[in-house]
Amino acid sequence: MTDVVKEPPTSPEAEASDRVSRRDASDQWSSRLAFYFAAVGAAVGFGNVWRFPALAKTYGGGAFFIPYLLALFLVGIPLLILEIAFGQYWQTGDVGVFGGFHRRFAGVGVSSVACGFMLVTYYSMLIAWVLHAFFDSWSDDAPWDKPNVTGTEAVGYFYDQIIGMETLNEDLTPTRLVNPNVGYTFLVWFIIFLCVAFGVKTTGRITYVTMGLPIVLLFVFLGKAVSLEGSEDGIKEYIGRWDTSVLTEQGDVWSTAVSQIFFSVSITFGIMTAYGSHCPSTEPVLVNSFVIAISNSVFSFLSGFAVFGALGHLAYLEGVPVDDLEIKSFALVFGSWPVVLSRLPGGIHWVRLLFFDLILLGIDSAFALLEAALTVCHDTIAFRNTPKWIIAAFFCGLAFLLSLIYATDAGLIFLDTIDYYINFVMLLVGCLECFAAGWIYHIDVQVEKFGAVAVYTFMFTNFGAVGLACGLWFGVEDNTDAIWSGFVGGVVFLALGLVATWVPLQPKLRASNSSSPLEFYWDFCFGNIFELKNLIEPVVGWIPGLWCYMIKYFLPHLLLILFVNLAQTTNDNGDAVFGHYEGYVTRPFQVLGVLTFVFALALFTLGVVFPPLYAPLAPAPVDGAVEGSTETPEEKLAVPQPHEDPEFVTPVPEGDKDVKEDDTGMVEIEA
Repeated sequence: MTDVVKEPPTSPEAEASDRVSRRDASDQWSSRLAFYFAAVGAAVGFGNVWRFPALAKTYGGGAFFIPYLLALFLVGIPLLILEIAFGQYWQTGDVGVFGGFHRRFAGVGVSSVACGFMLVTYYSMLIAWVLHAFFDSWSDDAPWDKPNVTGTEAVGYFYDQIIGMETLNEDLTPTRLVNPNVGYTFLVWFIIFLCVAFGVKTTGRITYVTMGLPIVLLFVFLGKAVSLEGSEDGIKEYIGRWDTSVLTEQGDVWSTAVSQIFFSVSITFGIMTAYGSHCPSTEPVLVNSFVIAISNSVFSFLSGFAVFGALGHLAYLEGVPVDDLEIKSFALVFGSWPVVLSRLPGGIHWVRLLFFDLILLGIDSAFALLEAALTVCHDTIAFRNTPKWIIAAFFCGLAFLLSLIYATDAGLIFLDTIDYYINFVMLLVGCLECFAAGWIYHIDVQVEKFGAVAVYTFMFTNFGAVGLACGLWFGVEDNTDAIWSGFVGGVVFLALGLVATWVPLQPKLRASNSSSPLEFYWDFCFGNIFELKNLIEPVVGWIPGLWCYMIKYFLPHLLLILFVNLAQTTNDNGDAVFGHYEGYVTRPFQVLGVLTFVFALALFTLGVVFPPLYAPLAPAPVDGAVEGSTETPEEKLAVPQPHEDPEFVTPVPEGDKDVKEDDTGMVEIEA
């Protein structure tokens, strides 16, 4: 195309309805409600039921809500808006979105999808263990149907008979595959395959059951728990205790709260970008993001009441304080909670209902994690016309094989280790997603306007100041000195860097067409991120300007600080937890955990160093224009198109602009 295409101004609604769609009607959600059920189902999972209450108990009871809610509104919701909006606008997965920002940043999307895929390999084993317990509950050997069974006895059965840990070596290394768990894992992956193989319309209908029933059952368990004698003592332990000292004395509470939000809201795994890509145009991303995030947190909050109410009753029956009960992770869902239910009239049926509820919660989170990889693969040129069930069968088969490591008698140790190191991957991916949107989008335009020296000096100044502050905060032993030295060092570095940025900007300022220096500097600091906001708003709806500030100048810096904070956490022996997690032996546990993080980092780095590596993952061009339009998809520029080599292309703003291509196929914009 050599002619200049002049697009007349249009209303946001008209522009959204007239854009070329990558998805046909059969590949979109059947309704907004279906999207809500699928997205909330992806967000709500095991972590809401057993991890969130355990964290509340560990980190000061109600005091944990402070970092949790801050993480939700300052990190979770802005990132959720980012992922859903980008998926909805560009109608593709993470690789296509971030590769479209800059071809060297396709690795951000690859890392996020890999993170989700690594997570689902062990998440499927969690479902398999619950499935194993569910079927065991029908046997005579199951502990939950025995009178006066204790939580210790019940969870001991889980460890020895379900996971098979009784045959472990002394150093906790594996000795065998637990054959029943291999079978249950295969069954889980077969169910996941059926949920994702036939498109999102089928998936959406399935989530009416896999998410709808757990919502109903939550209120059933909640109503029963709060009506039991002694439940008020458990609820007091949940929200009546506010030990705010943990906020300063246990610094990892902040990183833990953010990690819980990442896990719980399902961000940085490519899920929400993939789900957003199946939304029709004009869906309000701000409203949708708040509905999903708040629904997820409400589910967690109510689950806490159900859990602690039941624990209060168990403490009453056993004559011990609630604080003496073991509720960490598996001790809760296979020990204390089922034991409480088993002592009710018809107790074993309550236990089975609990396990069935957990299976449903796990399944929709698992197939959502897989959907991220399926979307990226199915959108590529190579697999665009491949039936989705074939792609789903391949990924399910691969994930099943990889998950067999967790079917060994050391599966819980492997799972616990990988789960810890995945936290680093999530923080890294979250930081890179914000960095790509806030700093890399239209960086070529920024360099052309303001010069490479100023642009890259400003970037180095921002993140160098944070890096220096982190080094002082976490490197100085005296806590008071560390706080002050970190702030002073960071501010001084920032001031010097801003001066170094200001100097090369002066010739550009004198040569610019800006009406004032203030407009020039505002464009330098915020122009690209607001251009991105203006680009996507006709399709995804209004996004507040505050979101732009947070994505560029708050979130990447905060996530970098939290990453360093988590990395420098030490254990009781004074060793860094990274590389020594829980004292597990180096080989195979620590090695595998560290390799998980290194693998994700390498995927990103390879994309930066060798971008053609990910060119085959570029989304396929859109076939045809929308009905009634006389323009080609390339002229509409509604979605990023691959180069002819092919490579990724940076998306450009739409609207009343002169758009043309140079002879290399790159898009140029003339004001």
